[in-house]
Amino acid sequence: MEDIKENGVEAEEENRMKKSNENEQHKLGLMRSFVESQDPTSKEVDDMTLRRFLHARDLDNEKASSMFLKYLKWRREFVPNGTISESEISNDLAHKIFFLQGVDKYGHPIGVVFPGKHFPNGKVGADQFKRTVVYFLDKLCLRMPRGQEQFTVIADLQGWGYSNCDIRAYIGAISILQDCYPERLGKLLLVNVPYIFMQAWKLICPIIDKNTSKKIAFVEKKKMTSILLQDIDKSQLPQVYGGHLQLVLVENA
Repeated sequence: MEDIKENGVEAEEENRMKKSNENEQHKLGLMRSFVESQDPTSKEVDDMTLRRFLHARDLDNEKASSMFLKYLKWRREFVPNGTISESEISNDLAHKIFFLQGVDKYGHPIGVVFPGKHFPNGKVGADQFKRTVVYFLDKLCLRMPRGQEQFTVIADLQGWGYSNCDIRAYIGAISILQDCYPERLGKLLLVNVPYIFMQAWKLICPIIDKNTSKKIAFVEKKKMTSILLQDIDKSQLPQVYGGHLQLVLVENA
């Protein structure tokens, strides 16, 4: 009787998953038809990309389509040449803020960011920082193996102080991540977080959506290496966190 009951539960779960997949595929088809009618360049976009926007809006076709079309418009205007050139962001690159390093246990490429090396410089500085973020995120995406869709980021706030606080740049970066790279973030690990950073975090939190928020983790300093090793093998972890790999600047990766 127990075997029959277990088989029945498994069959019910398989049937539920099948219906869920069919529903998602149907919504994906509707979304593709609509966005292609509004913007013909949508035909060049694969189903995996459209599905990420669909998931980011909890399978709401109308919201996902609107989000995707806004993304296409943003991409054309913000990255008209298809990529951000290093000459556009030379000032930020000179501060050595962004690094790429290894992959985690799930195959996600790893990026490392040092906000303590960034200093506010008005609207011009905030705009360049957003371009640097796009450069960084595009590089992470290019490092993904076929079939992989997400990346992991370690944000190391060692040395961060009030002179580094740039709320406009931080909000701009998070907005780009959420609105233009939906479902790309696998996990964001904040390490070496000073207490004073939490005041800035209170101002940033309201713009972080629930899908992004659940992927963010603050790592206790005393347990940092052991916690990082839960997701990243020692052979892929940067040396500064107890691993074997040296950090590589994003422009050299």
